Amino acid sequence: MTTFQVNGRTVAVDVAPDTPLLWVLRDEIGLKGTKFGCGIGMCGACTVHVEGRAIRSCITPLDAVAGATVTTIEGLDPDGQHPLQKAWIKTQAPQCGYCQSGQIMQAASMLKDFPDPTDRDIDAVMGGSLCRCMAYIRIRKAIKIAAAEMRGDASNG
Repeated sequence: MTTFQVNGRTVAVDVAPDTPLLWVLRDEIGLKGTKFGCGIGMCGACTVHVEGRAIRSCITPLDAVAGATVTTIEGLDPDGQHPLQKAWIKTQAPQCGYCQSGQIMQAASMLKDFPDPTDRDIDAVMGGSLCRCMAYIRIRKAIKIAAAEMRGDASNG
């Protein structure tokens, strides 16, 4: 039995400790917002936060999060009102939408380190989050809008 926090609630699952966190979240806990993309940690579709840092859940074994705090896209803001979620809608960032939960989770972690990110910061941190629709320009714009809102700078956006 492995116990950890997910989106503010304690969960205990009885699965093999080497089971990827992605499958525990989706199949055992029922949180479908985190997506399977590549299965080797290269595309970012499965990005969640562990202790506030972005990780690839497809390559993170369950036992690595024992006792930890995990946040998925569903827990970023239960009402969908996180500044990134609102900016994604405002800029119409998603096209097919498949990668977007991972993109948003990566961006949320990035904004903790870069509250006023430059294009270079965004490109460097977000470079490992792939979008097959090539919505990168809208994603960058959404990140800048969200960053401005989080800083309280209403003039940007």
